[in-house]
Amino acid sequence: MDKNNLRIVFMGTPEFAVETLQALVENDYNVVAVVTQPDKPVGRHGSVLQPSPVKQYALEHHLPILQPVKMKDPDFLEQLRTYGANLQIVVAFRMLPEAVWAMPEYGTFNVHAALLPQYRGAAPINWAVINGETTTGVTTFMLDHDIDTGRIIRKKTFDIPDDADVGYVYDGLMHLSSEICLETLDDIIKADGHPATTDQADVDTGQLKPAPKIYKDTCRIDWSQTAKQVYDFVRGLSPYPGAWTMLQMTDGKPLMLKIYRTLKTHRPSGHRGDITVEGRHIFIDTADQQLEVVELQMEGKRRMAASDFLNGLKDKLTTAHVE
Repeated sequence: MDKNNLRIVFMGTPEFAVETLQALVENDYNVVAVVTQPDKPVGRHGSVLQPSPVKQYALEHHLPILQPVKMKDPDFLEQLRTYGANLQIVVAFRMLPEAVWAMPEYGTFNVHAALLPQYRGAAPINWAVINGETTTGVTTFMLDHDIDTGRIIRKKTFDIPDDADVGYVYDGLMHLSSEICLETLDDIIKADGHPATTDQADVDTGQLKPAPKIYKDTCRIDWSQTAKQVYDFVRGLSPYPGAWTMLQMTDGKPLMLKIYRTLKTHRPSGHRGDITVEGRHIFIDTADQQLEVVELQMEGKRRMAASDFLNGLKDKLTTAHVE
């Protein structure tokens, strides 16, 4: 087997998946079709349909595109079958039914943005940073009946600096995903479609940490946690979707704030959620130490430095707190 007679269907939707698809195209792999999510309604009245980043790339490179609403739809399955793929590659897509992942003779492999079996789930990058991990990575594995549980083909590690936010890690793992995808394809080609794999049950990683989907309520800051926990929580949700809290001032209704960057301090904490303003700096009490808020955003406003936020609000903040 060689890359020329390996027919590949690629499945993915967001920007994260584009670099891997690009690597396949630029390295002359035979991508016979691309499967992505249906166009998303945007605009004030939802009257404009926006294609996914993967679809935009596929259109630019004249790749056939499939956009099923339901993965078990008989018409979609029949259309997918006509491409005669030997292999399917999934990057940041959706859960596939067996009728899809088992269709090619060599199966389907997924590129997951974590070191499996840790951080199975929809938001592995966010949760790795939220949990204060110093190392994460990417894993390729063969899809099976359960979510992110298939046999592992390859892993590549990525260091997380203490001051890195999820945007930094996202970009790093996006690049690493394209690299591990090409390496995995080399493994598959050399092994005539049957590369060496490792059962995830045989990987000793201690207690498993999940990576469930993140919702708005997930993103609310708990000021009863330690400064380190809140610091990691904020950077694990920055720049998107953003950690938030409610600012309560004595003369008005609560104001929702998103906090994008904080700094750890050695300042002792008082009552959790209390605010201290010194000069152009804002400090908030956690369970053990104060955190300095560096970048934030008021609801309906732009993201700004804390020093700019203080303009016109400094006096009001002296009796304010967050919760």
